Amino acid sequence: MADSRDVVLRRIRKALSDHPSPPAVRRDYFRARDVGDVVALFAERVADYRAAVRRVREDSLPSAIESSLRARGARKMVAPTDLPGWWRVGEVVWSLDAPAHPLARRVLDQSDGVLTGCAVAIAETGTIVLDAGSAQGRRALTLLPDYHLCVVEASQIVGTVPEALARLNPTSPLTFISGPSATSDIELDRVEGVHGPRNLEVLIAD
Repeated sequence: MADSRDVVLRRIRKALSDHPSPPAVRRDYFRARDVGDVVALFAERVADYRAAVRRVREDSLPSAIESSLRARGARKMVAPTDLPGWWRVGEVVWSLDAPAHPLARRVLDQSDGVLTGCAVAIAETGTIVLDAGSAQGRRALTLLPDYHLCVVEASQIVGTVPEALARLNPTSPLTFISGPSATSDIELDRVEGVHGPRNLEVLIAD
């Protein structure tokens, strides 16, 4: 005797039997448009989300990272193992997360924060996208620590969502970050840090 799942699936197949192939999906929507200065717009939108954001020169990035960590009093940081060595500034204990030797959740949770790069950033929405690629690490690395310091290179910033998606591999584990983690209950009381870091800081390397 067929179970209820089989019954439902059989009905769906029967209903779709006269439609052997799905209709073509139109792809003529805009993929890019002029939004002006994408770096300035991205910085503005990130700040709107209550994230800290600074534009720094690429050659002064290590000192900018150091000043950010010093301002937070961060002493124990985690990072993906392929993070550029010159980003790992002194006077901080760095724990590196590698695919073959992942850090324990306890280490991630008890750290002062995480430092990563990103895959792409979207000016129009103020969104950072991670894809577990270079200098980003696995998803847990940026969800458990309470503070996320993210370096975004100016060349990684695009104007719109379609432009960002064109740069991404859809089979990668994508994480879209629009400001610190926050949610609201039915009475619109804002609670931060439920689904990720309560504190997001972005350094735009120009």
